[in-house]
Amino acid sequence: MKNFMDNHFLLNNETAIRLYHDYAKEMPIIDYHCHLSPKEIYEDKTFKNITEIWLYGDHYKWRAMRSNGIEERYITGGATDYEKFLAWAKTVPMTIGNPLYNWTHLELQRFFGIDELLNEESAPRIWEKVNALLNSPGYSARDFIKKANVQVVCTTDDPVDALQYHLRIQEDHDFDVKVLPSFRPDKGLEITREGFRPWVQRLEEVSHIEISSYDAFLHAIEARARFFHSVGGRISDHAIDSMVFAEATKEEVAIIFEKALKGQKISIEEEKKYKTYTLKFLGGLYAELGWTMQFHINALRNNNRKMFDILGPDTGYDSINDDQIAKPLTHLLDAIEQESGLPKTIIYSLNAKDNDVIATIIGSFQSGGIPGKIQFGTAWWFNDNKTGMLEQMQSLANLGLFTRFIGMLTDSRSFLSYTRHEYFRRLVCALIAEWVENGEVPNDIEFLGKIVQGISYNNAKEYFQFTQGAMSAK
Repeated sequence: MKNFMDNHFLLNNETAIRLYHDYAKEMPIIDYHCHLSPKEIYEDKTFKNITEIWLYGDHYKWRAMRSNGIEERYITGGATDYEKFLAWAKTVPMTIGNPLYNWTHLELQRFFGIDELLNEESAPRIWEKVNALLNSPGYSARDFIKKANVQVVCTTDDPVDALQYHLRIQEDHDFDVKVLPSFRPDKGLEITREGFRPWVQRLEEVSHIEISSYDAFLHAIEARARFFHSVGGRISDHAIDSMVFAEATKEEVAIIFEKALKGQKISIEEEKKYKTYTLKFLGGLYAELGWTMQFHINALRNNNRKMFDILGPDTGYDSINDDQIAKPLTHLLDAIEQESGLPKTIIYSLNAKDNDVIATIIGSFQSGGIPGKIQFGTAWWFNDNKTGMLEQMQSLANLGLFTRFIGMLTDSRSFLSYTRHEYFRRLVCALIAEWVENGEVPNDIEFLGKIVQGISYNNAKEYFQFTQGAMSAK
């Protein structure tokens, strides 16, 4: 029997142990998609207590606490931070089998040196020890990033954002981690939502372009993308909860856009045409700028309307969608490829049923000169667990080139989430070692170690080229 989460956690044989400890463990991190606050990084935020860094905004934990019967008062309500921490400590033993159980203890071990199990009995001791550390030097937002050996952080940013904190971070030569913006124009694509017209007005203000037509809208979007580029942005991101494709002329889409500006009702078919044409335009723009385009597909958001009205979005009331994606996604990628050439592209689905679909679709659009130009993104959100990660990697290995995989990201709002990279890397080593033990691949540790280092860091470094010195506009 193995000891609980010891140095060989998730590593089931000597090959896995060697691959992780000799090759994966010390590799840096490129966090190419997260939801960290650039303001908190700039201000080098410190935390009063463990609840503030651990439970504020963490809807993974909130969902688990609700499932454990914890009242909302102790999750997002008016209870004290200590009471909320005790409620989480009561929940942790019930999360066995959920990655939260391992993540919780990895974070305690790696950042605070605590090997004790968190439960109701140990909670007061752990509360005191962690809080004492948080109130001492070496435990600020930047410290956690540096301790995790992070080289690049790509935040998620609205095109109307002024990016003032990114600019200020770049002026601070005492902090050598690149903090770069990612361009997420979702609000400009969701033409049927209430916030569309106010967002267009905001875009008009920040771009200094009067938006009275679809052409002007595209011009303003492009202007903001070029501004992001000047600040170091090299990635876009799109939450495409339902994948759509409907061909339309620019003239048709212009009429649809003008209807939306007037507050007129937009049909489902009109929405599809608008999104398709706009995504094709953006794909061409990203290709011109040399960016990477990300599609996050098949999330079903804000399911509980009552709680949405109370708490708003991103509070733990989302789930997996089951829309069909093969035809619309393929048609969209093909249209972009024909019109402008695809940019580097990463495709994620929240539904594991899409694993083989995506793994085969990306193979239809690879092109010479860029290894793994079109990527099957790492297991995401509800799938970033042991089963989900292994299934995603196995699909990619079966149907594509696992060796060219750009690996893990945090997709998190927490400065402690970098332990998820360790969790992922251990699984990569375990998977490859299983192939070795089964005689499916040769026992060439040096060669396999290079593959492990590629998936852990080197592939992403080469793919994005964030760390290749100063970045200038293309």
